[in-house]
Amino acid sequence: MQTENELKELVKEKYGEIAGQSRTQNASSCCGSGACSEEVYNLMADDYTQLKGYNPDADLGLGCGLPTEFAKIKKGDTVIDLGSGAGNDCFIARALTGETGKVIGIDFTDKMVEKARSNAEKLGYHNVEFRFGDIEKMPVSADVADVVVSNCVLNLVPNKFNVLKEVYRVLKPGGHFSISDIVLEGELPAQLKQAAEMYAGCVSGAIQKQVYLELITSTGFINVTVQKEKIITVPDDILLNYISKEDILSFKNSHIGIYSVTVYAEKPAAKEPCCAPGCCN
Repeated sequence: MQTENELKELVKEKYGEIAGQSRTQNASSCCGSGACSEEVYNLMADDYTQLKGYNPDADLGLGCGLPTEFAKIKKGDTVIDLGSGAGNDCFIARALTGETGKVIGIDFTDKMVEKARSNAEKLGYHNVEFRFGDIEKMPVSADVADVVVSNCVLNLVPNKFNVLKEVYRVLKPGGHFSISDIVLEGELPAQLKQAAEMYAGCVSGAIQKQVYLELITSTGFINVTVQKEKIITVPDDILLNYISKEDILSFKNSHIGIYSVTVYAEKPAAKEPCCAPGCCN
């Protein structure tokens, strides 16, 4: 069984390779959801093309939702994007927060950070910053962000609770997050759980939906809400890499569900100072 560090290195290696390709190249080379489906990296991606701020150079099709669409970002907000990749969600967030706001993208893949910075320079964005770092220990001070977003990243992290604690730390009191992720209902076949590419492609790194929501609540977040949910269908030609035709049929009849969910939650607001009789002068 691989250690947490080994799994992180696997993800870093895979996404470093993807960083060198465009979305079109990913699809045509089977790294995406094009004519062939030998890889699962952007099998679950949603369509960003109609959103304000969209930039095709930053869209590698690696997400599983549209968290910025649900994140209630306001003008002037400071937004942090976890696992920012080539910058896609950061640029969408900037269109919402405006020039008076700030967007910080964090990624632990060098090539992704380089690509995102290059994209920001081409666009002339001076209030979008990309930082190299592990989202389990973010290079950000406490109580900085109004909003945290993330798109299909927590499921790539072995210790999700550590990430959620960091999200709580960097959010201002009263701040909130909107995170798109992959979750399960029912147990995946053992062969899929153990498959490296399936892990890097977001599926076998997923945890049970109820456990996921309980982790968020146990971190201290309130008003936890599933904003969007859709079922993910993994094509047979991908499944055949890991399980037999008979097992595929059994898998499909098992009512095991792979879902993309977008979850919203809030960090509690700061408590008002006590002004009861005898408490304040």
